[in-house]
Amino acid sequence: MTYPNITKATFLTRPNRFIAEVEINGRKETVHVKNTGRCRELLIHGAEVWLTEPKTAGRKTRYDLVAVRKNTGVLFNIDSGAPNKVMREWLDAQSFDRVIPEYTYGNSRVDFYMERGNEKHLLEVKGCTLEIGGVGYFPDAPTERGVKHIRELIRAKAEGYNSAIGFVIQTDGVSEVRPNVATHAEFGKALNDAKAAGVKVLFFTCHAEPDSLIITGMTEG
Repeated sequence: MTYPNITKATFLTRPNRFIAEVEINGRKETVHVKNTGRCRELLIHGAEVWLTEPKTAGRKTRYDLVAVRKNTGVLFNIDSGAPNKVMREWLDAQSFDRVIPEYTYGNSRVDFYMERGNEKHLLEVKGCTLEIGGVGYFPDAPTERGVKHIRELIRAKAEGYNSAIGFVIQTDGVSEVRPNVATHAEFGKALNDAKAAGVKVLFFTCHAEPDSLIITGMTEG
């Protein structure tokens, strides 16, 4: 997944979860943040950030903030839309007979439904941008929607689907994601219940550049 254009800037402040103030070549600009999570350890004053310019009509902001360099020097893609895009690219290379995004199952929309022969697969994708000590954690803010999706995957597994939750790690050097129970204990319990029910937990390692994100490998947790 590659962004068609990219601009480097300096992060200043984040008035709310949807926008940020950045500086571009000495000019202050309000930009859209493509991640409603907290990102507190990433979006700090003075951080290097990268913006993309969609150039779509009717926008309130010119740029989207999509990447940031952490104070450790490591680059993170924080675009919440990127995990599904790179996952679709990855799935299209896995010899499935069908890949259907945004598949309606029960009362939820699961990110991907796949078929291979008689096998039916459901995959829910979660992007991970929180890293502590070389380990990824999810979520970085409470997510009732995430818990609901896990419960749907458990039900689907009982009905014969090959169910999985895939964590796309949006930075280099991290290969494992753990539930962030300090932020949302219920998510951790749901994930443990899913494992016990046979739902696969997959970790997708990535390589991030200011203008791109690509899946480099997969392991099972």
